[in-house]
Amino acid sequence: MNVSEAYGILMGKVILMTEKVVKEKLEGLGKRMIKEIEKNEGPTFETVLRTKSNTIFDESEGCLRTGDKTETRKFLSVAQAKTFMQTVAVAAKTKKFISEDLHASIRSLFYQLKFTLGEDIDEDMFAEQSESNALIEDLEVALGIKREDLHLTTERKGTVAGPIIIKDKFGGEVNTIDGTAMGRSGWGIPSDVDNDIEFKTTADYVLVVEKDAMWQRLNEDKFWKKENCLVITPKGQASRGTRRLLRKLADKKLPIYCFMDCDAWGWYIYWTIKTGSMNLAYLGHDFAVPEARFLGVSMKDIREFEFLQKLTITAKEVDVKRAEEMLEYPWISRHADWVAELKEVLKTKKKIEQDALQGERLTFVGEYIKDKIAKKKWMS
Repeated sequence: MNVSEAYGILMGKVILMTEKVVKEKLEGLGKRMIKEIEKNEGPTFETVLRTKSNTIFDESEGCLRTGDKTETRKFLSVAQAKTFMQTVAVAAKTKKFISEDLHASIRSLFYQLKFTLGEDIDEDMFAEQSESNALIEDLEVALGIKREDLHLTTERKGTVAGPIIIKDKFGGEVNTIDGTAMGRSGWGIPSDVDNDIEFKTTADYVLVVEKDAMWQRLNEDKFWKKENCLVITPKGQASRGTRRLLRKLADKKLPIYCFMDCDAWGWYIYWTIKTGSMNLAYLGHDFAVPEARFLGVSMKDIREFEFLQKLTITAKEVDVKRAEEMLEYPWISRHADWVAELKEVLKTKKKIEQDALQGERLTFVGEYIKDKIAKKKWMS
């Protein structure tokens, strides 16, 4: 399988791969390099070019994805020899993890491979974790697999509460988790929500709440019970695990509503969930939710609710700059409601946080969300 074929698989629906298939893909990479050496050719590694210029908005899928430009790294190149060697080292180490049936964090992988190259060489295999992280992504694209399939994990980030049953096969046991019986803590979303894990839910929709503090407010009110919904907080920018879970829930035909701040960070978090991000564009539709809707907080709310007019904040330069940038993105400028919203930010130089909705009374937040959904007062 060449890189174009592998990339085609990755850009389609996620294919859950057995450890046997993943090992075969890694071994296939090594065997191909050996064949090149046996032909007296320098071994090569081909992957899709992951740059801004090779990132496009796929109209049919409603998300960002990487284009078809590729790059080939050669071992017999002074400029590329070290990166080539590092790539092979990452591939070999992850194959070892799979063979041992062990999982490691991407930080652990970095330390496993940081060792000095030799007694007479004052240079490490990797100087910074960012180097190994980038090569993990290269392998994902080149082999058409996800890093979770390589037994690599990241920090858990994201919490869910509500009517969901999780069956998690872990450590040789199957644990059944009830999302309605997690108390004040909720269920922590792992980095891998595909392998050895199943979800069943009777929820009517999913509410994504930017901040953990607001999630706690809604959880204390048992909002998820009153409205028969799932309440998820990514705790800021959504992790891969959270984004993948939202995609899986959207595939179950659950509406996805997002409740964020009306500022640069809130906008960015929402659009990353909706269309994906440029740095993970190669994962395309599998880590994006084009169906997502933005409930607020919005500039319109300031006009509608008088008490909010006293709770606005002066927009920072980063908020203004982000609004200007967003107006230039074709996947955003196609939405008239977003254009109007962003232009109002530029005109008034104001922003508002979701926390401000508690300024009148703590329970107002739940009423606000219910009203928005019932009257379909959201933005695409």
